[in-house]
Amino acid sequence: MFNYQQFRHIPAPGWQLGWSWAKKEVIWSMVGAQATEQGDCSKFKSAPPHCCKRDPTIVDLLPGTPFNQQIANCCKAGVIKTFNQDPGNAASSFQISVGLAGTTNKTVKMPKNFTLRAPGPGYTCGRALVGRPTKYYSSDGRRVTQALMSWNVTCTYSQFLAQKTPTCCVSLSSFYNDTIVNCPTCSCGCQNNITRPGSCVNDNSPYLQSAINGPGKLTGQPLVQCTSHMCPIRIHWHVKLNYKDYWRVKVTITNFNYRMNYTDWNMVAQHPNFDNITKLFSFNYKPLTPYGGRINDTAMFWGMKFYNDLLNQAGPLGNAQSELLMRKDSETFTFQKGWAFPRRVYFNGD
Repeated sequence: MFNYQQFRHIPAPGWQLGWSWAKKEVIWSMVGAQATEQGDCSKFKSAPPHCCKRDPTIVDLLPGTPFNQQIANCCKAGVIKTFNQDPGNAASSFQISVGLAGTTNKTVKMPKNFTLRAPGPGYTCGRALVGRPTKYYSSDGRRVTQALMSWNVTCTYSQFLAQKTPTCCVSLSSFYNDTIVNCPTCSCGCQNNITRPGSCVNDNSPYLQSAINGPGKLTGQPLVQCTSHMCPIRIHWHVKLNYKDYWRVKVTITNFNYRMNYTDWNMVAQHPNFDNITKLFSFNYKPLTPYGGRINDTAMFWGMKFYNDLLNQAGPLGNAQSELLMRKDSETFTFQKGWAFPRRVYFNGD
């Protein structure tokens, strides 16, 4: 499984891959992953297979799995990083031994109805397509063998399938104005204790700990701090200073979710002055050019390893911040009509 998305990773609790067998295949054994259910294997008397379900669901193994159950690119608890942040960990692999499937490319039939589940059911998979058989090279590179058959399945992501409401909101402020433009009310939902009791909790509530460990903890259901916007993530953009040739922006990302640590988070923003980023403090940065390199107005930011790449649960440590120093272009720079604020913001791809 390759994650070609530039700024959307699959976070914990990881991916679940499923399909339907074309015939009466079974999985005898697996390395690098496991099926969540064995199914009915009563017709096998001696050594039952690993899985006999017609529609198995496969999950990754955990870190620390014994070496005899591992293969390369496995055992990361289903977490796949983005291609930009960590290309070395943007893939996941496992190997299965299939029985009752046939022995030639005429008798082996492709599985169908592939599904990819990740936190938020946002992926839709196409049908499997037969491609060129994969070739394997010997360690000295002088001999090539090829697979019996290879097929590819492409899964695409839709934010609207994953969640109908936004997962973050943006607030704005500047040094030349006393007021803060807060996140719009009910950006990600509204407080309504009548229809959704316990949908949020105040930070000074005596029942905070019991709510965190209450219903929904094991499923990862968000428990957000009671705010006017009800978003788990708020991104604040503050125009901080104005110099003769440069201007400075402070970006703060705040986590209002009491049940979620955002590991390896990332933020993508669009602004016309990103082609002149001069200095960045405490974030990693990479320019994105979705228009084929002609326009450089989109930037990806993420935390530094072992420093601020973990956005902690709601609380005193639940924020990350950085400052951007950008050089002015005299022909375009202005503080009028909101030009200094971002055009679009994504957090973890949404």
